[in-house]
Amino acid sequence: MNVLLSLGFVLTWSSGFIGAKLGAGEASAVTTLMWRFLPLALVLAAVAATVGRRWWRGLTRRDIGRQIVVGALSQSGYLLTVYYAIQLGVSSGTTALIDGTQPLAAGALAGPLLRQYVSARQWLGLCLGAAGVLVVTTADAAAVSGVAGWAYLIPFLGMLALVAATFVESRSPTRVEPMAALTVHCATSAVVFTALALAAGAAAPPTAPSFWLAIAWLVGLSTFGGYGLYWIVLRRRGLTQVNALMFLMAPVTAVWGALMFDEPFGVRTAIGLALGLTAVLVVRSGGTRRRRPVRASGHAPSRQGDRTSGRYS
Repeated sequence: MNVLLSLGFVLTWSSGFIGAKLGAGEASAVTTLMWRFLPLALVLAAVAATVGRRWWRGLTRRDIGRQIVVGALSQSGYLLTVYYAIQLGVSSGTTALIDGTQPLAAGALAGPLLRQYVSARQWLGLCLGAAGVLVVTTADAAAVSGVAGWAYLIPFLGMLALVAATFVESRSPTRVEPMAALTVHCATSAVVFTALALAAGAAAPPTAPSFWLAIAWLVGLSTFGGYGLYWIVLRRRGLTQVNALMFLMAPVTAVWGALMFDEPFGVRTAIGLALGLTAVLVVRSGGTRRRRPVRASGHAPSRQGDRTSGRYS
């Protein structure tokens, strides 16, 4: 089951970069993102108000406020940088590759922030993955011309936003139903992107069928598939394990981009894919060391509600 979840996560998360490129051909980033989230947020809100009332049981205003912050970082901030970079001409594969540096930042911060310490073997895997990212990024950047150098810095901002959202969510003491979290996140993004689109005078959607095909792709595969599975895998497998899978996003996206948009895919890209696969195998085989605080009574805290490992009991 975990293997299937991981495979589904990699495929559906990488589909978001492809969907972003599909939408970029028809509309601006904020227009695409507005129409990706506004109808979805309305549908989720209607479902939550009727059959989904149990999702909110036991949640406080503080819990919902935390989810608004998570949604603003992991959806609004992250996706805006991805879409804007692709709109500027950065290839979908390169954007995914730059985002692939996320595991190194998350691995370095997991110990002091979550008490989830990365083992030596897992650090080896993370470094292998970073090498794969570097190999494919240099190959892709060399094959693409006419893109401003600063445009390649934009996806780094999105990567940092996603890392921040992951830590905010992982430190939460309250278990939030996945559909409740998704509803809050999508509603937050709908407000943010609608406001940006209105301010830019770009709220009107294109009438081209290809635009709505891109929206359907993004809602079905990327939001419910990739984004939903990200949090599920995080809770089941832990932060280091889910971030190791992020190393596969760039090579998989590069394959998609080559097949759908004739983006470059050469020997170095294949080498990067091999390094990414090796990194995931090494990280998954290495145990993560956790340090648990000890209560004054000398007893270890109960597992109930403990989320320092990124899992629920």
